[in-house]
Amino acid sequence: MSMITTATRMYLTRSFKPFTFAPDDGRRKIDLAAVEKPGLYVHIPFCRTLCNFCPYCKVFYDSDLYSRYIDALKTEIDLVSAEISIPKEVSSLYFGGGSPALAADRLGEIITHLQKYYRITEGIGVELHPQDVNTDTLQKLKAAGVTRISIGIQSFQKHFQDLLGRSVIDIQEMKKVLSSTEFETISMDFIFALPGQKATDLKLDIQRAFDCGANHTAIYPFIDFSFTSTPLKEMRKNEKRHLLNEITEYFRSIGCHRDSIWTFAKSRTHKYSSMTRDNFIGFGCSATSLLKDQFRINTFSIEEYCKRIEHGLLPTALHCDFSVRQRMIYWLFWRAYTTKVVIADFEKFFGVPLKKAFGAELTIARLTGMIIEKNGVLELTDKGAFYFHYYESFYTLAYIDKMWGLLRHEAFPRSMKL
Repeated sequence: MSMITTATRMYLTRSFKPFTFAPDDGRRKIDLAAVEKPGLYVHIPFCRTLCNFCPYCKVFYDSDLYSRYIDALKTEIDLVSAEISIPKEVSSLYFGGGSPALAADRLGEIITHLQKYYRITEGIGVELHPQDVNTDTLQKLKAAGVTRISIGIQSFQKHFQDLLGRSVIDIQEMKKVLSSTEFETISMDFIFALPGQKATDLKLDIQRAFDCGANHTAIYPFIDFSFTSTPLKEMRKNEKRHLLNEITEYFRSIGCHRDSIWTFAKSRTHKYSSMTRDNFIGFGCSATSLLKDQFRINTFSIEEYCKRIEHGLLPTALHCDFSVRQRMIYWLFWRAYTTKVVIADFEKFFGVPLKKAFGAELTIARLTGMIIEKNGVLELTDKGAFYFHYYESFYTLAYIDKMWGLLRHEAFPRSMKL
């Protein structure tokens, strides 16, 4: 896998230079003046139970550590944003985890603190564990200003819940609770390509999601990270492609549109995403920030995160200064994730026409049936969407798996090359 991603990287960047991450002493500030309308991300790493398939930064909930962490999080916001005198316009705010709803009592406090520095224009989203879907929690989120929720269902079916170590969900109770509090977007996440999973299984889950009140769904592929303890293995490529094609056609047949590789919505307004932004600023342990020419990632250690901030330093563990070509690849990767690339947006961001920078690659993609071009927009075909996923799995295991695996063991690594 690393050979495929390395060869692709060298070809696309026209360089043997890898993505090189240097250690960070916490004194290098983020130049927010150079970042136009970023998204905001906040990581809440606490969980009641730790799912064996989940690769994200998380720990068991502890009330004392939780309180210390939330206080440090607010201080990090101050450290990053201190030079902002007039609230800066940002696209959206997204709380991930972990189980962010465990911080429901203090989310309003965090949001208000962020609003001292930022004007959020496209809504506030929060991830929820099914155990957190209760009237009290939803009303607290609504009162705090949350407009979008994403529930990590994974599967409504007991067979797959058992495989994933998840408890049974009371569907009727969830439907009742969700109908009691109105949100702009109610998204439900499912894992697809589980061992033995069929299209009929996914269709049943999707039907139940919409019946419960969802207007947006995500079907993320199961990925076997090297540092998770799950005993499950990934589905073979041809099975996965057939399954994805069948589910994509099913979504179309019930009037949903695809708004990213893995997400489908009932309406053009029901969006839910944290990564598909030209720039974003992350707060909290393991949070990442994508700037015009740099990528930064915070330490995964909650203890070291708090210590850094208590000393007035940013908790950045590693940073990567992009070459222009590397930044172009990163931009295209996440725009392609939405299945559409507006050609003019590339030139606006980089000052170079897209077809001048990647003319040969676009021609190959067109001739092989991966993309079509309509009215200045490049759009992935179903074939292109599948192969995007197929390459993304290599990218995830070659890059993200290595980065997160390292940071899980070293709070502040000396360096890293991808």
